[in-house]
Amino acid sequence: MPAADRHRSAAASLAGLYAALVVYASLYPFSGWRWAVRPTLDFLSLPWPAYWTPFDLIANLLGYVPLGVLLFGALLRSGWRVGWAALLAFLGGTALSFSLEWGQNFLPMRVPSNIDLALNAAGTALGVALGQGVHLLGGVVRWQRLRDRWFVPRSGGGLTLLLLWPVGLLFPTPAPLALGPVIERARDGLAEWLLGTAGEAWLAQWWPESFVLEPLSPAAEFAATSLGLMAPCLLAFSVARPGWRRPFMALGAAALGFVATTLSTVLNFGPDHALAWRTPVAWGALGAGLMLAALLSWLPRRLTVGLCLMVITAMLAIVAQFPTDPYFSQSLQAWEQGRFIRFHGAAQWVGWLWPFATLAYLLGRFGADDAA
Repeated sequence: MPAADRHRSAAASLAGLYAALVVYASLYPFSGWRWAVRPTLDFLSLPWPAYWTPFDLIANLLGYVPLGVLLFGALLRSGWRVGWAALLAFLGGTALSFSLEWGQNFLPMRVPSNIDLALNAAGTALGVALGQGVHLLGGVVRWQRLRDRWFVPRSGGGLTLLLLWPVGLLFPTPAPLALGPVIERARDGLAEWLLGTAGEAWLAQWWPESFVLEPLSPAAEFAATSLGLMAPCLLAFSVARPGWRRPFMALGAAALGFVATTLSTVLNFGPDHALAWRTPVAWGALGAGLMLAALLSWLPRRLTVGLCLMVITAMLAIVAQFPTDPYFSQSLQAWEQGRFIRFHGAAQWVGWLWPFATLAYLLGRFGADDAA
């Protein structure tokens, strides 16, 4: 493919992130590693399993469809011809599935399966076929034209972060739209890592487990929610072309945040409580955040990068002061006992790391602009 037809695409980074999600779902809980008690390739000749559920079959088939689409799109946009992109995408998804099924030999809580491998390969092939269909219908070209009108060059990283933002909201947040609650969990993880070492006493002295965070005021919750909405809006402005499109992006972010938070509440507390999160404080914070984002949408792109850095830093500072919610712990236990445990874990990591990944991306944009 000519160099002019090669594009920087978010499909490559999304394919990598989705592959990481597949690894997480396939090898969770990453504990109890051992040497295999039987030849590791025996699973290829096993008969149809005695116990299976339609959910497992459908999940193994459909779970690899997005991977096939993203791998094909990433290869195509990188300059590979359609045939080679389709073949390499299929081989890549199948090789990943084979590696993970083989790796399950070494985990006591996982069982390798040739049925899973076949379904994963079929799902990858289906995804590749869908990608080819979109390409033949001109969808890739139309998307490139739309992206050129709405976004600046080299915006793939920002678009990837924007697509991940609602995923992070599916894990329960201490306040609506407030991502990044890692302080208490970092302390627990560090304590477990230092258990039985000299560092255990040091941690107990400088970061005691008995330290209790006081409940925050409604004003703090208002600020956290407003900043949580402004962060993706300003991130979008940093990769968007100036003009009337930016206010519509802010409106879209507010609608997406509303839907993702409502879905998270449904998953955790049931449909009867879908809008329980919409308190007067949260409702007012959403309106204030949207209004501020719309007013800031006319600022120069470089200034929006700096403001986004400040907004995310302020949000993290407030979120770090939130205490553990007993209802949050109860809902978390419900997730961990159900089928969504692996998805819950992935959404949890996205919610924890999204602000920090966005900070790193924005600092990189500052450096790229200075170099330019």
